[in-house]
Amino acid sequence: MKLGDPTLDQLRIFIAVVEHGSFGGAAKAMGRAISAVSYGIGQLEAQLGHVLFEREGSRRPVLTPAGEGLLAEARSIADGVDALLAKARSLHAGLESAITLVVDVMVSGEVTAHVLGEFRRMFPTCALTLRIEGLGAVAACVVNGGSDLAIGGPVIGDQPSLERQAVGEIELIPVAAPSHPLARPDVAPGESRRHLQLVLTDRSPLTEGLEFSVLSPLTWRLGDLSAKHSLLKEGLGWGNMPRAMVAGDLASGALVALDLPEKPGAHYPLNALWRRDTRLGPAASWLVDAFREGLAG
Repeated sequence: MKLGDPTLDQLRIFIAVVEHGSFGGAAKAMGRAISAVSYGIGQLEAQLGHVLFEREGSRRPVLTPAGEGLLAEARSIADGVDALLAKARSLHAGLESAITLVVDVMVSGEVTAHVLGEFRRMFPTCALTLRIEGLGAVAACVVNGGSDLAIGGPVIGDQPSLERQAVGEIELIPVAAPSHPLARPDVAPGESRRHLQLVLTDRSPLTEGLEFSVLSPLTWRLGDLSAKHSLLKEGLGWGNMPRAMVAGDLASGALVALDLPEKPGAHYPLNALWRRDTRLGPAASWLVDAFREGLAG
């Protein structure tokens, strides 16, 4: 048996009958005559070579086994066409078809997750690629053209090829395990230099050789903030961490905030960064505002 080529309109009629439970309900929802809906279903059945609805003995159309098997494919095709049309309309409106975003590792995962969750709901047709980097590597992704937008720290704000806009700041505090010698009260000035400091290191050449809040000559350099977090809880050293990231540890006693005479804690400014030879589109501009709101909260 030779099958035909069903039209998108026929598939939409099929889906509407299922969703509204009757030919009359589908006709009303689609603004069609009942006869047009019935004709469309008949044509689709002829094209596919299968009866889709049981019409005998029931006032409401009931899917046949073949109809049940073909419904998912019909929905998939209709959804795919809807997505294609939505993306085409977005492109006509100037919305980006895709964005590559890089976020500083210092930004709370909860903030990033909330912003990106809202982004998917606001811009379902814009494909997003996410990278998490630290220090100068954040800006390097934008400078080298690999990312369209970054939310990054202060160490890369003077790059001449970058435009920047302040979006907030992260509070960094010195912490250690409660068993660490620096966790006791009344630590003497200079005592921190005698103990191993865990330091987040840069994986890009933009800040090569620069030091940020490093007091001790004894350091372990780590490219992963989560690894630094784990080593701190094991009592293997002390170091600065975002307050939000260690709030649970401070509450449980797994880590303690250090009261050091040098006050090595800091406020870590965050900026939205993009290349000066580009212009932010609607989706990227929304991300800048959303991160600013998230960091303020």
